[in-house]
Parts: sequence; C-alpha cells; structure tokens
Amino acid sequence: MVDAVVTVLLEKLLKALSEESRILVEFRDQFEKLKNELQLMQSFLKEAERLKRKNEVLRSIMGNLRELIYEAEDILADCQLQVKDDDPLSSGWLTCIRPSKLPFQYQTGKRLMEINEKISEIKNNISSYLGVPDMNRSGGMVDPNNDQMPRWSSPVYDHTQVVGLEGDTRKIKDWLFEAEHDILAIGVVGMGGLGKTTLAQTVFNHRVIEDHYERRIWVSVSQTFTEEQILRSMLRNLGDASVGDDNCELSRKIKQYLLGKRYIIVMDDVWSLDVTWWRRIYEALPKGNGNSIIITTRIEEVAQRMGVVEARVHRPKCLSKDDSWLLFRKVAFAATGGICNYRELESVGEEIVEKCKGLPLAIKAVGGIMLCKPQRYQEWRRIANHFRDELAENDNSVMASLQLSYDELPSYLKSCFLCLSIYPEDCVITRDQLVHWWIGEGFFPLRNGRPVVEAGEDCFSGLTNRCLLEVVDKTYYGTINTCKIHDMVRDLVMRIAKDDAFFKQDYSNCRHLGIQNSMVERHFMANKKLRALLSTTKTGEVNKVSPNVAKRFCESRYLRAMDLSRSIFETPLTGLLNHIGFLRHLTYLSLSSTHPLVQLPPSMEKLSNLLILDLSYCQNLKTLPTYIVTFKKLRVLDVSHCGSLEYLPKGLGRLSQLEVLWGFRPAKSSQSEGCRIGELRNLLGLRKLGLQLTGGDEIGYTEMDALVDLQELQHLTISCFDSNDEEVATKLDQLPPPKQLHELSLHFYPGKFSPTWLSPISLPMLTYLSISSGNLAKMKESFWGNDDSVWRIEGLMMENLSDLGVEWPRVQQVMPSLRIVNASWCPELASFPIDDVGFRGGVWKREEHAS
Repeated sequence: MVDAVVTVLLEKLLKALSEESRILVEFRDQFEKLKNELQLMQSFLKEAERLKRKNEVLRSIMGNLRELIYEAEDILADCQLQVKDDDPLSSGWLTCIRPSKLPFQYQTGKRLMEINEKISEIKNNISSYLGVPDMNRSGGMVDPNNDQMPRWSSPVYDHTQVVGLEGDTRKIKDWLFEAEHDILAIGVVGMGGLGKTTLAQTVFNHRVIEDHYERRIWVSVSQTFTEEQILRSMLRNLGDASVGDDNCELSRKIKQYLLGKRYIIVMDDVWSLDVTWWRRIYEALPKGNGNSIIITTRIEEVAQRMGVVEARVHRPKCLSKDDSWLLFRKVAFAATGGICNYRELESVGEEIVEKCKGLPLAIKAVGGIMLCKPQRYQEWRRIANHFRDELAENDNSVMASLQLSYDELPSYLKSCFLCLSIYPEDCVITRDQLVHWWIGEGFFPLRNGRPVVEAGEDCFSGLTNRCLLEVVDKTYYGTINTCKIHDMVRDLVMRIAKDDAFFKQDYSNCRHLGIQNSMVERHFMANKKLRALLSTTKTGEVNKVSPNVAKRFCESRYLRAMDLSRSIFETPLTGLLNHIGFLRHLTYLSLSSTHPLVQLPPSMEKLSNLLILDLSYCQNLKTLPTYIVTFKKLRVLDVSHCGSLEYLPKGLGRLSQLEVLWGFRPAKSSQSEGCRIGELRNLLGLRKLGLQLTGGDEIGYTEMDALVDLQELQHLTISCFDSNDEEVATKLDQLPPPKQLHELSLHFYPGKFSPTWLSPISLPMLTYLSISSGNLAKMKESFWGNDDSVWRIEGLMMENLSDLGVEWPRVQQVMPSLRIVNASWCPELASFPIDDVGFRGGVWKREEHAS
C-alpha cells in the first residue's frame, strides 16, 4: 500500500507548501524536492504494488520506500509542532533562530537530505523493474482526477437483497416446522463464499420464523473461540450481560431462559472437529417444544459430529447463470435500479460473471468494483482482463475477485480497508470508530473545503458499496451503524496488512494495534512506530487493561489515533492520562464507556491537534475543563449519555471548525461558567447536533434564533429526557431549526402538541423524521401543511407514543414520498397498514414504484 501512504504524504506536503507564511525557509527546498520526486513516482506505484506480490526484491524495495515515507511524514509533523511552540506572533517556521532550536534544525535538514537521496535511488530501481525508460519526466505524473473521492448521493446496493435462495429457504423452513420432541439439528455445508451465512440469516430473520420461535440465538463461531465466549454470546442474545460467571453458571442461566420456550440457535461458521464444547452445551439445553439448531460449516464432518443426520444436511449449490447475472446487475447497476443501459457493458459483465462460477461473494465483490467505475467499455474491459490475470494465478474465484477488488481501490481506500485487519474474527465494528480513525490518520484527501466527517462517511460507503463490508445493524431508514467482514475478506486483509507492516498478529514492528485482553507490556516496549491504538472488543465485552500495559499507552510519540472505549482499568484512568500530553500528534481520542473517568487531566491541554474527542457514555464525568474551547481544530465533540455532566464550558462557540456536536447541554442562567445555547450561532459549519434540554431556563428569550442560521445543519436530535418543566415545550416551540434540515429526531418531547415549526413549510427539505416517547398527543394544524405544500419525508418512525392519535390516510396524503414507516407502541394510531398487531408495533415498507 505504498501508493496509499505516498498519497497521504503528498496531500499534507501540498497543503504545507501552499501556506507560504508557515514554511521553514531552511527546509522548503528539501520538502519541495520530496514532493516532486513522489509526484513523478505516483502513477507507477499502483503497478509496482501489484507486481511486488511476485517479486521478492521489488517487495523489499517498496517496503523501504514505505518506511521512508512514514519517516518523512513524522518529520513534517514535528516541524508543524515546532511552529506551535514558537512565538505565536512569528510569521514563519522558526524564523527566529534560537540556540535551543539549532539541533532540531541541523538534524532535520540532514535527515531530509538523506531521505531524498534514498527515494531518488528507489525511484530509479522501481523504473528499471517496471521497464519505464525515464521516470524523471512529467509524463509520469498521476492524473489527479483518477483518485478523487466520489460523493455517494445516488442510490447504492441494498445489502438486504438476496438472489436465488427461495428454494433453499423454503426447504430449511419446512424442516424446521417438522421439529417435535427432541432438538432438530440442521447442517448447511459448503465452500467459502457460497452464501451459507446469508442463507441462515434469511431463514433466521424471516417473519414466520420470528413468529414461530419465542427465543432466537445467533452465535458467530470464530476459529479461535472458547467455550466461555460461546456461552456469553448466547446469553447476550437473551439479553443478559453475564459478567463474572463461570461456565457452569452461564449454562444454568441459558437453560433458565430457554426452559419451556420454543427456541432456535444458529452456530455460524464452525471449523473445529473437536466438538466436546458443543456436547457440554447441548446437554444443558432444554429439550422438546420443537426446538431447532442450524449449523453452518465448510467441513461436513463438523456437522456430523454436532449431531446432524444426513437427511438434514443442506448443501447449497452455486447460483445459476440467470441468478448470477441478476445478482451482478443488482450490485453493479445499483445506481440505475439494477438496469444496464449499455449493451456493450452487458457482454463484458456476462463474461466477468461467468468467471465467478456462481459464487455469490465473488459476484458481489466484482459487481462492487463495477458500481464504483465509470460505465465505459474500455474501463470494463480492463477490469475483465485484470480478473482473468488474477484467476490465472489463483483458481479460487472468490479470492481472485477480492484481490482484484483491493487492487482496484483508490489509494486512500486501501489504507481505510487495511484498518479492518486489527479487528478479531467476527468482531462487530462501528462505522463511527472507523470514520474517526481514518480522519485521525488523514487517510483520505480533503479538497475544496469539504467537511471532513462527510468525506470519511463517503469512504465508509465506498467500502460497503464494493461489498468489502457486511452490514450488521442500520437505522430504520438505512444508514449503516455497524458492520463486520467475511472471513475470506479477512484472510486477504490480514495477509496484505502483514506484508505492509500495517498490522501483525504478533504485535511486532507494526503501526496499528487493537487493544485486547491478551496484550502484555512487551508488545509496546520496542514499538515506537505506533500510529493507532484502538479498542477492538467484541459486542458486549470490555477490555480489562493491566497497569503495566496501560502505562505504555502514552509512550508512542507519533500516535495519531487512540481509542480506549469500553475499557476497564485496574488503576485510575485519570492517572494514566496524566502523561497523555506527550502525544502531541494525537488527532483522535476516544474515552467512550471507560471506567472510571471522573475528570480530564490538565495534561490534555497540550493536545492542540485534536480533531475528534469522544467522551460518550462516561456516566461519572462531571465537568469538562475550560481548555476544551482552545482546541481550534476540533471537528467532532461527543459528550452524549454523560449523565453526570451538567453543562459544557463557556466559550464553546469559538470552535468554529466543529462539524458534529452530540450531547450539548446548555447552561442555566445561574451557571455562569457554562455555555449558553446562544453560542451555537457561531458554529456555522455544524452539520450534526444533539441537544439535551431539561428546563426552560436553558433557553433565553434572546436565544430563540440560536439554530435557525446554521445553514450547514442537516441532522438535529432534541432530547428532553428527565424534563418536568412545562416551559421547555413553550421555549422549544420558539426555537426553529434551519429550513434545510434533512433529519430530525425528537425524544421525550414534553408538549401535548407538536412544535409550530414542525411543518412542511418551515422544514421543506426534511427527509427523515423520528418521534419517540414523551407526551405528544396531537399534531398542530401546521404539521399538515396546505394545498401548496406537502412533506418530502421518505422515512418516518413513531415509537412509544401512547397518546398520539393520528389517522393513517391523512399521513399518507401529506407525505406522498413516504417509503419506510417504523411504528411501535402507538395504540392510538388509526387505520395503520399492519395487520394483527393491534397498531402497537410493526414495520411497513413500500417500494418506490408503488402507488
């Protein structure tokens, strides 16, 4: 991934060199030379990356180049820190030659010259391997338009769609309904990429299966599982965190939850032929009531040893030619509803699909490549030829398609993709953690003042659209919250990450680590290259970090991203963070759900490069220090779900770069040190805002316009949890959001009537509306618009609104674009289009073409 790290450094160099007043005169020539050399090499690096897999010498050369690029980036970052430490009135980098700065200047200048000499030599070596006659001519420069980030505003592939599984699904459902007295065991057996998990998920989530079974348990069985992990996963499915129990107690609890209930258990992707763990679990399970178990595995003997008889083994077949082409079209032409408008592309597409041999994962991976490529014959033909070459080296069409997908990634997405390597098998990954990490390390280019969070989210979409990420959880209207990776995708990313020293499973000499309970002190002692250290625990688990390991966290001076979320420390966290000021390059810090965190230490004041600070779910955090308002680069501040936090510090409005602010609690008039809601007027770049209100005193009469001029605001959440003040509803009614708002969520709204501004006239761009809990009983007349105005809302959620009386035909009339409705526990809804649920729960979806 040398082309990726070169792209990142070039982006930073171009920005630094454009800031004339901030350039250190002594180093400018060396940085200019470095920039020119890298630009000359850039267009050849992608081909060199591909060829290095076959050439040990070229792989070594590219590895040396990668290390030099990282070192040059660290030098640039150190220079920028020297500027901050200088007199703020100074107009340049170290323009005042102070004795204390001379060693830094000398060593830096000398090392830059050495790096440039080595890079020039490497450039010549690479050119000879590639047969490029002269790489010193400008013709070798990369087209800057080839690697620009797309904006995913058009429709993309719906991951919930499945193709060719109707017969398989029906067969397994029929078997399940035959279950009687004992536990029925069903095996789904086949090679990797065949769609075993997809089939099991389709059955598991089917409406009739949900209705038939009172308890449903899904367990992803990793290759390195323990019996305890399996038991805890089963209990989490049943809603029990089960902290501190041994295996016997865990088994007893599971039996209690399932006793007298009809249940179904899926054990997904089992590898181990040693199934003694399963026999112990099986013996503890209650029998009878038509209970069932589905086992997916690549190894038929595993299914047999786990009690599946031959008559209940299902072996999925590869997709037919027609189904293969249909699946490919749904992915590759998702932007046009699965329709190919060019006959010449159809012929190339059919040729590609034939090479996938009916394997769904291969088809989706190649289809994802085509979705992200221009619909031009020459480009599609190039991809088809590349796929043919990959298959010549690797007859496994799934692995060949995944390698092709990686090779065809833009350079910035290669770095983003390799981040997946630090997560353990079957780990559920949050979108926000990935996006924040990518922002922190500067993995993607930022041009034309584009909002950094939006750009990061587009990178996430770039990987999901290429089917390199699998959706785990998403909002009611489709935004992905969590994801995971297929084990074959993980095989690929682990191999590349190891080759490129991005991440190694033995933790040695790599730049990115995931925090796990198995870590020991020696994993950090010799690793001074570390760029990112992130929590990678599985769902429902926490990191238990020993003091010896924790004290090493703040020793890697070039650390950019540190996420300690969901961690328990045996020593006070504040003591650990006393040394965090040493990490001057830190740009992403997450302390979310850490225990115990009562206050932030003074040393954090030195972290002036912070772009993202996540303190969400820190229930014991009482105050934020005033130095937070000096973090001028801050783009994301998350203090949501911090129950003890009374307000944010005064002066928050100075953070003019802020794009996301979750958990904002305005200070009351008596809290003179707190930030009032009026300061939000200054946050003109704010795109997402979470507002928490408990009393009317938090909104002054001169602050009613605090939100209306925030022209970039697209997502607003207002929560009035624990509010008993009637004045809150009155004040909220006079606090209109900006007209261009795209998404609105109201939680625990205290008023009986909807706000006056909740109308299609005041919010003409609103696309998604969610209202949950609270006292809302009736919509004001303004909500229904007039003859000239209707809502543009496509997604509507109504939840726990026991008093709300709304007639469904009237909703349909005023929301003609409505596609998705999620309503639960709203007993007063009239004529709602869901049968036999008493109008208290359900999800209704309509296809876009429906009348």
